[in-house]
Order: sequence, then structure tokens, then C-alpha cells
Amino acid sequence: MEHLPEHRDLHEQAIDLRLDLYSARLVLGQLERILHDFRVAETLAEALDDPRRLGRVSLSLAQYFVSVGQYDQAIASSQRALALAAASGDNYTPIEANFQLGLVYFLQGDYRQAMDAHRRALALLEGEQRYERFGQPVLPAVRSRTQLSLCLAEVGAFAEGIAVGEEGLRIAEEVKHLVSLVNAYRSVGLPYLRQGGLHQALPLLERAAGICEDADLPFFFSLLAPDLGAAYVLCGRVDEAVRLLERALEQATSSRTMPIRMRQLSALGEAHLHAGRLQEAHTLAARALEYFHTHQERGNEAYALRLLGDIAAHRDPPEVEEADASYRQALPLAEELGMRPLVAHCHLGLGTLSLKLGRRDQARADLSQALELFRAMQMTFWLPTVEAALAQVVKEDEGHI
Repeated sequence: MEHLPEHRDLHEQAIDLRLDLYSARLVLGQLERILHDFRVAETLAEALDDPRRLGRVSLSLAQYFVSVGQYDQAIASSQRALALAAASGDNYTPIEANFQLGLVYFLQGDYRQAMDAHRRALALLEGEQRYERFGQPVLPAVRSRTQLSLCLAEVGAFAEGIAVGEEGLRIAEEVKHLVSLVNAYRSVGLPYLRQGGLHQALPLLERAAGICEDADLPFFFSLLAPDLGAAYVLCGRVDEAVRLLERALEQATSSRTMPIRMRQLSALGEAHLHAGRLQEAHTLAARALEYFHTHQERGNEAYALRLLGDIAAHRDPPEVEEADASYRQALPLAEELGMRPLVAHCHLGLGTLSLKLGRRDQARADLSQALELFRAMQMTFWLPTVEAALAQVVKEDEGHI
């Protein structure tokens, strides 16, 4: 293109080619080349006064900024894409721009705004458009339902999240599209996992992992690995979780973007904790926390703080001040973001810590709150643990009468 005569058609093609290169460059880790391509395309589109292509460039820039953790720029580019789409009559760009906004808000822990954005995208995907790919690796109608389901899981709306995920799964099964099936299985499996429904979650997540293996989809495996690893940890297959997560990290083509890599590190830290390798767990959790805090991934930050609290509480003897401080940073953050399942887990951690230290009144208060939340959300997997701890408090009370 650079050696051909100046012509509008050639400039248009030069823009389109640079946008088409994005997926290949991302897999190859050529992040600087991606940004250079998009800036050149942006200049060309502005010179052509082509709002439709300029909107597509803004959309591509939003995708790039998400992949490198620059969320303010991603929001600005998505909003610019929406404005340009309105001016040009582009019907596709609003679907993708709302998806990108929803993804950024999810990463920032703003689950309400994320859900609103994904619902706006889904409202544009009615009728036959439910089955259109629009050149994307995942059907947008499935992908937006996946992200909506993940948001619902974080705020404890498990039944709605499962229903949304199952609707996406039906669409993916109708078109028999493998990558969309991976997303759909995850969108049903994760709410079950967050609720503690291992018997429902594990087969779905393993089915998605099997598709990734059979179809050689390392990038989508990297997205799935933290959830499958967490499921293995909960059902006691800790060594298997560690191997799975280490393999995901080692796959050079599957973890090019830092948000994905940090989720994997945090999940691996959780697995090391349950394997009794506390120092390894602490190193990974602290590294993940630094990234999440720096990039304002507030929901993930709350998870990392709670993990650091668990690690400190499991040391022998417990590192009381560090554990208490980590839990008490995680708790208000989770409450602010509406992360009710995580709030329950924080109260469980604080209550268990207080019980170890003989602080019976504080233990009873936190454990009672955990019990109430677990029951309200039907998170029955953790009820025996909380009930046993409360029984221990009662026993110790009786021993001091």
C-alpha cells in the first residue's frame, strides 16, 4: 500500500488491513506494532473524513487498551466509537462498543455499569442477529451473555446468572460453534462455582477445557484456567489445579495480555495456599495485588486482599495483624462493589481468625453474618464450615461459664 499511488480506495483498504492485523499481532505479543497500526489507521480515517471507519478504529483502540490494562483510555475510545457510530449509521459498532465498556467496567469492579452495558449490547442482538458473528471469534450474542453472567455471579445473583448463561449455551449449540461453546459452558459453570455447586460447575468447565484442548484454543483456555483451577481446589484436587494453572501460564500464546496473566497468578496463589506452600502463595498474591491496585481492578483487588488474609491466617502461628488488616481492607471494598459472596467469605475468614485467638464475641458476630449471607444466597457448600465454627464458639462460651 505504501508504494502505490495516492487514492481514496487504497487508503480505505490500508485502514481495513491494519485493523484486520490486530488478532494476529495480539497472539504474537506485538503490542507496540498494534498501537502503531491503529494510530496510522486513525490518521488515515480522519484525513478521509470517514466516520464509519474512524468509529471502527476507535473500537479497535478500545480493544487494545483493554488488553494492556489502560482502562480510562478504553472507556474514552469506546464512547468515541459510539458517538461516531451514531453519526454514520453504523449498526455493528454500538454492539461491540457496549461490550468493550461492559468488559472494562467488569475489570474495574463496577458490576452494575457492566451489566447495563451488556444488556444494551444484547438489546441490539435480537432476531437473526443473535446468530451473527460479525467477524468476531465468539458470537456477540453469546459473548455478551457470558460477561453478563459473570457479573451476576460476582454480586451473588446466581439463579439469574445461570439462566443468562444457559440462554447463551442454547444459542452456541444451535450454531455448533466451538469457541462460542467454550464461552457458554464457562458462563453457566462460573455462577455454579461461585455458589459452591461443584457437581454442576465441574462438568461444564471441564467440557469447555476439553474443547480448548481438542481444537487447540490456548487463548480461550487461558481465560478458563483460573475458574477450572478454583473448582479443582474446592473439590480437593489441589495438585491438579497447580499443574493446570502452571501450564496455562507457560503457554506463550495464551497469556499475552496482563489482565489474564494476573488472574492466573492469583488463582495459582490460591492453589498453593491449599497445597500448604504458603510462601509461594504469598509471593503470587502480592504480585497480583500490586497489579490490580495499580490498574484499579477493584474487584480483583478485593479477591487478592482476601487471599492474603487467608495466607496470613494459615501460617503457624497465624500472622494476626497482617491477616486482620488484609481482611478488613477486602471487606469494605467488596461491600462497596456489591460482591456479596466475597463479603460472606471475608466474614468467614475474620470469624475463623477471631476464634483461633479466643475473641469469641467478634468470632460470633462475623460468623453469624457469614452464615446469614451464605444461607440467603444458597451457598450451602460453606454452611458446614460456618456452623462448625459457631458451634465451637458456643462450646467455648459454655466452658467459661
